[in-house]
Amino acid sequence: MPMIIGVVAGLVLAAIIIVIGLFKLMWRVAEPNEALVISGSRHRTEGIEEGLGFRIVTGRGTFVVPGVQAVRKLSLDLNETELLVDCVTQQGIPLKVRGVVIFKVGDDFVSIANAARRFLDQQKFMGDRVHNVFAGHLRSIVGGLTVEDMIRDREKLTGQTRAASGSEMEKLGLIIDSLQIHEIEDPTGYIKNLAAPHAAAVHRDARIAQAEADRLATEAEQKAAARMSEATRDSEILQAGYQAERDKAAATSRQAGPLSEAAAKQEVVVQETRVAELEAQRREQQLQVDVRKPADAKAYEKRTLAEAERDVRISAAQAKAKETELAAIAEANRVKIAAAAQAEMTKVSGLAQAAATRATGEAEAAATQARGLAEAEAAKAKGLAEAASIQARAEALATNQEAVVAQQLAENWPEIVKAGASAFGNVEHMVLLNGADGMSDMFAKALTMGGTGLGLARQLLASMGTENGAGTVPPPASPNGSTPRSHLIPLQDDDKA
Repeated sequence: MPMIIGVVAGLVLAAIIIVIGLFKLMWRVAEPNEALVISGSRHRTEGIEEGLGFRIVTGRGTFVVPGVQAVRKLSLDLNETELLVDCVTQQGIPLKVRGVVIFKVGDDFVSIANAARRFLDQQKFMGDRVHNVFAGHLRSIVGGLTVEDMIRDREKLTGQTRAASGSEMEKLGLIIDSLQIHEIEDPTGYIKNLAAPHAAAVHRDARIAQAEADRLATEAEQKAAARMSEATRDSEILQAGYQAERDKAAATSRQAGPLSEAAAKQEVVVQETRVAELEAQRREQQLQVDVRKPADAKAYEKRTLAEAERDVRISAAQAKAKETELAAIAEANRVKIAAAAQAEMTKVSGLAQAAATRATGEAEAAATQARGLAEAEAAKAKGLAEAASIQARAEALATNQEAVVAQQLAENWPEIVKAGASAFGNVEHMVLLNGADGMSDMFAKALTMGGTGLGLARQLLASMGTENGAGTVPPPASPNGSTPRSHLIPLQDDDKA
């Protein structure tokens, strides 16, 4: 019995060991950084519509039937590949772009399935595939950029490269964790020449800054030297002052004896002066008692009497002034009232006179207006009469010129004779050779000058008629048919001679 129990126990233990061994043989666990790809049976994978023919397990354990199913591991670790790509820019400048790409297999089942199909047994070549993908896209992108764009905006180059490679990396089941452009090599020296102006400007600014710093340092050193000189001067001045005080103290100590003797003599003189002053004060007080006090009393008495008399006179003057002031005020009120009455009377009189003046002015204006109208009417009538007379004379002149001229001469005959006789007005002595006949002839000539004027008028009218084409006007004939007397001027004896 014990033997049977031992055999059974051994069998059970062996079965347990076998079961444990089989479990360990069939159980597979995926590490956090790997995925188990189990093939050998048709399975449906999450995120994939149709079965893949393999199963993907991540982060957990699963049973695998040995001999029926095969288990392989796909690493989910990070990978990196160096980029060294020869490119040509848009300007035709050859460049070498250095960079690094950090990538890994995606964590989702689709990415793991894509990566498993492509890299399951070739994971060591994954970096070369990624390098080729990025090199092609990098050459294409650099060909559309200039060197200046790449230098100033490397992030743009990186972003465009990642965007262009993203779809292909997704097909490979890979994701890009990082893409960095480390360096852009320029074998032609274009970048160096491009940076030369900026480097020169920086060098210039550095030299200017260094020169400015040197200037400031020199100024600071000069100021420090000046302050040192000032401190030295102050120290020397203080030392000289201390030396002078020491010399003065030594001289004072040497002169202590004579000075003490002189001070003693000075004290004696001071005491004697003080005694003399006290004696003078005593005498002054005695004079005050004996002379000044009685004199002050008499002066005070006289001053008091004078002030009383002055007050009396001031009171009388004030009373007189008050009386005068009241009289002046009364007189001023009276004058003011009289002036106001006179002003009112003058005002009333002025108003009345102004009214009378205004009435007189209005009457005179009306009379002047009426007189002006009458004069205007008279002038108008006179002008019309003169115009009518002129028109009548013109008509008469046009029809009978000789009659008009004769009438004018007849109207003005006295003035004509007077004008002819005025020739003798300035004659003081006249000598007549033919006696009374000469006198008669002379007066006859003066009286017949009017006839001469008539003949001249006729000749003038005749000339006017000739110019106007009216014919010649014949000279007037005398009543007996002979020449008028105005044309017969007798000759004097002197003329005959």
